[in-house]
Parts: sequence; C-alpha cells; structure tokens
Amino acid sequence: MSDLLIRNGTVVDGTGKPSFSADVRISDGVIAEIGQGLDTQPSERVFDAADCLVTPGFIESHTHFDGAMWWEPQLDPLAGYGVTTSIIGNCGFSVAPISDDQAARREVVKIFSFFEDIPEEPFIEELPWDWHKWSEYKESMVKNVKLPINFGAFVGHIAIRLAVMGMDAWDRVATESEITQMAELLDDALAAGAMGMSSNLMDHDGSDRPVPSMQADDKEIRALMEVLSRYPGTSLQVIVDTFMRMTAVEQTDRVARLSEGLPIRVQWAGLPTLAFQKDIRIPLEQRHETFKQEGRDFWTAYSHVSPTNTISVNHSLIFAQTNDYVWHEVVQAETQEEKIALLKDPVWRKRAIHSWENDAWEHSPMANARSMQLNNSENGAGPVNVSLGDYADELGLHPSDAMAEWLLRNGLQSTVDWTFVKDEDTVINLLKDPNSVGNVSDAGAHGQMLCGGGENIFLFTHYVRETGQLSIEEAVHVQTGKLAKYFSLADRGEIKVGKRADIAVFNLKEIEHRSMEKTFDVPDGKGGKIWRWTRAAAPMRLTLVEGVATFENGKATGELPGQMLNPIAA
Repeated sequence: MSDLLIRNGTVVDGTGKPSFSADVRISDGVIAEIGQGLDTQPSERVFDAADCLVTPGFIESHTHFDGAMWWEPQLDPLAGYGVTTSIIGNCGFSVAPISDDQAARREVVKIFSFFEDIPEEPFIEELPWDWHKWSEYKESMVKNVKLPINFGAFVGHIAIRLAVMGMDAWDRVATESEITQMAELLDDALAAGAMGMSSNLMDHDGSDRPVPSMQADDKEIRALMEVLSRYPGTSLQVIVDTFMRMTAVEQTDRVARLSEGLPIRVQWAGLPTLAFQKDIRIPLEQRHETFKQEGRDFWTAYSHVSPTNTISVNHSLIFAQTNDYVWHEVVQAETQEEKIALLKDPVWRKRAIHSWENDAWEHSPMANARSMQLNNSENGAGPVNVSLGDYADELGLHPSDAMAEWLLRNGLQSTVDWTFVKDEDTVINLLKDPNSVGNVSDAGAHGQMLCGGGENIFLFTHYVRETGQLSIEEAVHVQTGKLAKYFSLADRGEIKVGKRADIAVFNLKEIEHRSMEKTFDVPDGKGGKIWRWTRAAAPMRLTLVEGVATFENGKATGELPGQMLNPIAA
C-alpha cells in the first residue's frame, strides 16, 4: 500500500453537497487530507485527476457473487466501473449456515442454481464447504477469498430454515424448538458481522413450490426480528412479489405489523419501476409515504435500469417465473439431445402453445411476442435483430412454434432478449427519495440472462449526461454516501478525512454504459468453461479499494485488497 496524492480533481464527496476543486491525500488506506494545492510528500506518488471527478467508490447494494467470488475472484467488470463494495447474501439466499443433512446441504446449491442461474457444478466443486455456522463461513471467506472489492453479507432466512429443519423447511411451519435454533443461528451470524438477515416472500421454484421462507409463520418471523433488534446497524431485507403473483401489498403490511415496537431497519424490495406494475405500485407508494410519516426505519429497494432478460433453454428461470412450466421442461432437460427432442415433438409443441396462451402471466413475454428479440444466434443462421412476432408471421406459425424452430436452426446456445418498459417518473422519484436503496443490480447472478455489473454507470451516462434529470452530486450520493448510511458502513462512502480510501476517479465525458459481450470463464464441472455476459470497462481513470489501485491505465491491476465489512452503527 503506497501513499497517494490525487491532484487537480473535482471532488464530489458523496453527501449530495456541491462539488469542489481539491487535491486528496491518501495514507495507509485512509483519506488523510483534502485541500487545494497540497504539497507532495516524498513517500507518495501523484495521480493527475485534471478534468476528472473524484468520488467515493460505488456500492453495489444487491448482488449474488456468493458463488462466483470463489472461482472468478477478479469479479469482472466491477473494477472498471468504480465499484469498491458489494453486498451479497440477498433474497434469502446464502451459503451459510448449512445442515449436516446432505440433502438439505445440496438444496442450498440447487436454490442458488435455479433462482440465480448459477451452475451447480462450480458451487459444489469450488467452495470448500468447511463450515456449518455463518461465523465459520466468515472465517473461511476471510482466509480463502481475496477480491478486488470489499464485501458485506446478509445471512439468508432460507439457509437458516434448511440448516435447522432439513427438507421439512419446504413444507411446514417451525416448532418452538426449531424457532429457538433459528434464532441462535441468526444471533451467531450477527455477532460475527453479518449485515443482517435477508428473507424472501416471493419466489417459487421450478416445481412451483414456495421457497422455505414462505412457510414461516408470524411467530418465526417475529422471533428473528427480535434477534435483529439487538444488533444496531443491521437490517432485515424482505423480497416481496410485485412481478408474478402480486402479493407485495399484503406481505409488506405483514412485515410492518410484525416489526411494531422493534428498533429494526427494514429494506423491503421493493417499489416497482416497470410500466406494467402500475396497479400494484400505487398502493405500495402509499405505504412508502406512510412509513416515512410514521418515522419507521423502512427503506424501499429499486433498480434504475430496465432489466433486459435473456431467455435461454440452458440456464434460465424466466419460463418458470412467468408460469410457463411447459417451456421450462426444455430448460430442465439434462442433455442437448433431450432438449432437441422436446422442441421437435408435436405433442410437446401443442402443450407449449396451450401453456403460452393460457398459463403464462399476462405481463410475460408470451403475451407480446414482438417484445422478444431474436438477437443472439450461436451459429449465425439467423435471422437476427428481428422480433419473434415478426418471425412467427413470416413462417405462418404460432410464436411458440416459431421460437422452437429458431432455436433448432440457430443452436441451443442461442438466446432471445426481452426488455421491459420503465416508468421513468417513478425511477426519478426513488432516486431522489431519502428512504430508498438504489443501485440494485443482481450482478453475479443470471450470467446468461443479463449482466448487472456495470449498470451503476447508467446513472451518469443517462440521468446526468443525457437527460439532466440528476445532478452529478445526486447521482454519486445515490450509490455512495446514501448506501453507506443504509448499510451502516460508517467508515466509508464519503470523501472525508478519516474515511477509508475507497475512491473512483473518472471523466464524465469518457465513460459509457457498455454493451454486453460473452466471456467463457464459468467452470462447467467437466474441465471446461461455459459463457456468461460481461462488459468492457466504462472505464474509470482510477479505482481505489482501501487505498490500493484495482483499476488504472485502462485495465484491472490484479490487486486484491478487498475486506469483509461489518456494519458499524453510527
């Protein structure tokens, strides 16, 4: 770790206050001095930040690198986008604690694999699984995982349930004794430095089973909330359904009721930003305002980008999550030959058309085949850059049959894009709202569906540079100081003397929200690699983590200074 003087930059300090010209001195990983015309010390090197912004490093508030951090420690492309901290363990999913029951242990992997589109094989082979409690998992991570970014981790409610109840966690409420054991495991995690607990009141698996946390009764949830209330600075994240079965209003009301009288911070995820979600957004906006008026420590999460989902027949939960379990049979087929046989089978095709027309949610891509783009052909046979609806018209086929034909012609690694329409007014309101958790990206998950890494830069390229809907100070605050406050990371998130030197330096005119591109670096468990989406760097001029350069001179440095962070109550 060398001392550094960043000269001639414009400091955007992460608080939302106006930017200012200043030099920033860094010593031993800490911001040591801020001012104009600082003298160079013999021990430090100088970085010229003329024409650049000097900001706190960016915090990714919702990622799923729980697995990838073990087999792809560079976490490409985050360093090139100024990311210095990532929060994992979201959505109720974590890899600790785990049970002695082998079936329950395997279920933890299966849940990650299905819901986050992460192959099972590297999870099983690349993680040491030398833990039972979350505190032991932390010890293993600190010892074995070296990253270019800092990270904090929630403990997952689903993992806690499976660790205590085994496979029964899927099917029933917990007993008094089991609730006590869950509370003990949560207490272990929080005492060891977990950011809090994440839970999930939305998801169903590929067999349409509600996830284990949805079997929790009020007594269980209240007991776990009471444990959280003993650890200032931690929070409860709850995923509610604004997308499929639309139960978010009743589940948000339930969380509010159960947390009455407890001093806990709650992140409910979240307030929907897509156009088709208007009917459920209105009552949730009302609750968001009510929570603020009541003085509750409730924050809503949201994404500032419209997710572009890539529909695949290899690793994808989209069909199941849109209630089309017939097309999901193709995803579940284990071999390419079995997938091809289904796509050619006239009986399956008839069932697929019926499911497409009658079972899929009305807001799913099946409801509008022209929202589905044939963009990514494995072998180039084409056509590409056309909608599925237009292709179906050309062939004179139902869109389900047309997609089957296109996949057979172009190869089963081919994918179809499906893009949502955002409600921009809602996004802007949330970006400016004091009780919102932004920069949700899902990075590390859905490798063949989307790439969350790099989505943070869209705040600058679109909302600041192109539309002017945000000031640069607001955009930086959204993903630095504001998130540091929410996650109780009191020692970072601002350019301020005494704070840790997690810093991004970039020229606003240079950076771009890059297009996705394929990279083959995910272990397939058979000695080979499969692909995921990534992006070229924005780029940053400089990214510092704990005062160490992780990106400089147009490329990642290979340095791995990241630390596991604990919440520090203000």
